[in-house]
Amino acid sequence: MLLTIITFILVLSLLVFVHELGHFMTARRFGIKADEFGFGFPPRLGGIYKNDQGKWKFVWGGKEVRDCPTTIYSLNWIPMGGFVKLNEDDATSSDPNHFINKKIWQRAVVLSAGVSMNVLLAIVLISFGLMIGMPQDLEALSPGAKVASRQIQIVHVLPNTPANQAGLVVGDSIVSIDNKTFLTYQELQQYVDSNTGKNLTYQIKHEGQIKDYQITPELMKETGKGGIGVALVETGIVKYPWYRAIWQGVTTTFELLGVILGAFYELIKSLILGKGVTAEVAGPVGIASLTGQAARMGFIYLLQFAALLSLNLAIINFLPIPALDGGRVLFLIIEKIKGKPMNREVEAILHNIGFALLMVLVTIVTFRDVLKFGDKFIGLWHKITGIF
Repeated sequence: MLLTIITFILVLSLLVFVHELGHFMTARRFGIKADEFGFGFPPRLGGIYKNDQGKWKFVWGGKEVRDCPTTIYSLNWIPMGGFVKLNEDDATSSDPNHFINKKIWQRAVVLSAGVSMNVLLAIVLISFGLMIGMPQDLEALSPGAKVASRQIQIVHVLPNTPANQAGLVVGDSIVSIDNKTFLTYQELQQYVDSNTGKNLTYQIKHEGQIKDYQITPELMKETGKGGIGVALVETGIVKYPWYRAIWQGVTTTFELLGVILGAFYELIKSLILGKGVTAEVAGPVGIASLTGQAARMGFIYLLQFAALLSLNLAIINFLPIPALDGGRVLFLIIEKIKGKPMNREVEAILHNIGFALLMVLVTIVTFRDVLKFGDKFIGLWHKITGIF
């Protein structure tokens, strides 16, 4: 469990730091003054900066710095990502290098750069993964692919089915049934269908460990055939030459973006139509648990999971909701249409309301996560503190 928390902090730190780095780099490109660029969140442990004479100086703690005309590069006590301080909510500055005094398109680029960096990070992670070998669906391989460790993997488990009752989960792979191995999932499905109603011994690989499960297939109303209530796909460790891996990394990233956007659309549509949440939504505790599962499966699975998280972070951050990057870009679009900025006090209130609603949502989802996964984290707390 300690490995789960450490891995979660490292992955989240990478995603947030890269996001903030995008804001910082584009701000510098347009000559916008960033008061501070920090690794981790305050309080500040220490930082370095160039003073008025152009000499590098070090400052301990959160001491106020008066002789810094540029940026303080800080290391902070909370090791979760990073931040860049542009003072974009300060509407009173007359400094031509202040964020608020730059052209609308420049401000929009700066605000969008964090999302762009998260997409770029996903491309880098997936491309690197495909160079060394990454798990993928084998149905649509590109030329030059080398495949190892083929397996038949579960990608969906229907509720109230034999598979669900036996405890099978997404990501498990079927090693054999009654000591029979199968080359394709079609062969496996035919065998299961022909043995409907019989008790079968499934060998299932879960997080690197193989266990036997006694499962009886039943007639599935969804297919009209015998089954245990799972959707299957053939996967393997796919590897490409480096020059093909880069292109595959780009195309795979944008394919995943499309899939994730589609999932968000369905989620939001269900909420608007009053159908409730039709899919599992994980908060911080749930994501930490999933990160731990990916870490236990191996480095390449963690790499893949980090790329997916980076894309999710990009999409969520660019939703047109106040307090998010997308909400701030929306206000810039309104400013462009009106020909003048929105009332700063009204905009600040809307951002605060948006932030408050997001915190309520995070709290609700986290509460659900605690009910589902909390026993694991409470157990770790007991081990660390000795308090029961």
